[in-house]
Amino acid sequence: MSAAAPSRVTVVGASAAGVSVAEALRRDGYTGRLTLIGDEPHLPYDRPPLSKQLLSGAWEADRLRLRSAEALDALGLDLRLGAAAVALDTGAREVALADGSRVGYDALVVATGAAARRLPGTDGVAGVHVLRTLEDALELREELRPGRRLVIVGAGFVGAEAAAVAREAGTEVTMVTDAAVPLADALGPDLGTMLAQVHAEHGVRIVAGAPVDAVLTKDGRASGVRLADGRAVEADAVLVGIGARPNTGWLAASGVPVGDGVECDATLHAGAGVWAAGDVASWPHPRTGERIRIEHRANAAEQGLAVAHNILAGPEHATPFDPVPYVWSDQYDLKIQIYGRPRGCDQVHIVEGSLAERRLTALFGRDGRVRAAAGVNMPRATRRYRPLVAERAPWPRTADPAPIPGARQAPSADQVSGREA
Repeated sequence: MSAAAPSRVTVVGASAAGVSVAEALRRDGYTGRLTLIGDEPHLPYDRPPLSKQLLSGAWEADRLRLRSAEALDALGLDLRLGAAAVALDTGAREVALADGSRVGYDALVVATGAAARRLPGTDGVAGVHVLRTLEDALELREELRPGRRLVIVGAGFVGAEAAAVAREAGTEVTMVTDAAVPLADALGPDLGTMLAQVHAEHGVRIVAGAPVDAVLTKDGRASGVRLADGRAVEADAVLVGIGARPNTGWLAASGVPVGDGVECDATLHAGAGVWAAGDVASWPHPRTGERIRIEHRANAAEQGLAVAHNILAGPEHATPFDPVPYVWSDQYDLKIQIYGRPRGCDQVHIVEGSLAERRLTALFGRDGRVRAAAGVNMPRATRRYRPLVAERAPWPRTADPAPIPGARQAPSADQVSGREA
């Protein structure tokens, strides 16, 4: 810990990234004042189960808590819940809260996450849902029962997971997406097609290549959606799953650099004692220089650890954040894992299993390098390919990928340079 460690650290955002910062600071010996601010009234909770266990009813809300009240008390926090940050004065080094109070800091961590994007004109319309908070999930859960019709706008992971839960609850589901193949942007057209087939087999109607023009209403409540080509899809409820936007509005007049998130350097420092972690943080990846922002649970926790370390080390001794992004998704009996960033890759090679088996591990490449690995129902095998992603190993052209102990026979070399169907 640096001799010049700040005496006051304030963390704005009481979810996975914020809790990770607080715990890591205390674990590394920080004894100064530590304030954790959250805009929701709940104790910090985990978000991935919102579209899985909580939405299905398998869990109740208290199982989502990241830490118990006693564990948080043991951290010696000045915990401010239900108090949204509304402004930041970097000159005075103060955060203004919605309740009129102000909190000072020597080091500030912005961990305010992201908010679900909504379709224009749908705020306050009954029956139109997003899925980002505990309340969102509980409200949507009330819609999921036999005989009800749900339209899901968007076919990302959240929408796909919600579709699986809704079908298991007996709800009729139509998934509408402007993409030609659901999840193709995240996993490529072949794996995307396979996942779409799984959803169709479970009774999900998929309307692809169809932008939504508007949400239809009747008697003040959502009654379906109108597509850009004029078709109408009737529903009793609509779930909008079209991505999220970083929560940076409260930083508008602060001077903190903001674009697609808080624009940090490679160490997650945005200048003037301000750091960022989690869904809101944008930083240049040390190996590629590409500015990225990642909305995944594992990344939030890892960035929290990194920011805590760098705060205590001081900006001059801070180390770059150089992760291998990781995300998982549960849909029906499929467990999907991704290491790295498949988006933008133009080569896909299935190295174990097959699409037909719906059990596989695939590598994704771009610019002659391995950029990602994805697996379906092969968690251990997929994890073995993580080093190739971390090293950005050369894309295999004349030989199989680097030998992996215990791996099943990969396709022949002449299949490697193309996409395996």
